[in-house]
Amino acid sequence: ASPGYCWPFQGSQSEVLIRLPTQIEPTAVTILHPSKISSQLGTASSAPRDFTVSVSLCRGTGGWNLAVGLDEKGKDRTLLGTFTYVMQKEPTQTFLLENGIPRAFRFLKLVIQSNWGKPGYTCIYRVQVYGKAVGTNALTETHM
Repeated sequence: ASPGYCWPFQGSQSEVLIRLPTQIEPTAVTILHPSKISSQLGTASSAPRDFTVSVSLCRGTGGWNLAVGLDEKGKDRTLLGTFTYVMQKEPTQTFLLENGIPRAFRFLKLVIQSNWGKPGYTCIYRVQVYGKAVGTNALTETHM
């Protein structure tokens, strides 16, 4: 099975705001990057290395409040975890988020702080977000 296409970010640091299809209480994220062996380029140095996941308040055009929830201190970002994608492990890695925030959010921010040595770009192949959808007992999975 093919991992799909690279979504490249310039340099080794970047961030993306992921709009979820519904409000969820996030519990985990999964990141996929092809291994060195299965990569068409024969390297995995463009894989993300250190990254953070947070929820954030975002205002769109027209003043729409697209995300929900500020933390109690009024900050516009609540850190859910700091992680390292380990290139020597399986290509698909799941990271459990801090579950002390019993709130649902519509946006999740992924901040790539470094990659595995590729100076020109960092590739994201697949990001999956897991959590509980608001108003249901079902778990939800969202792909990017």
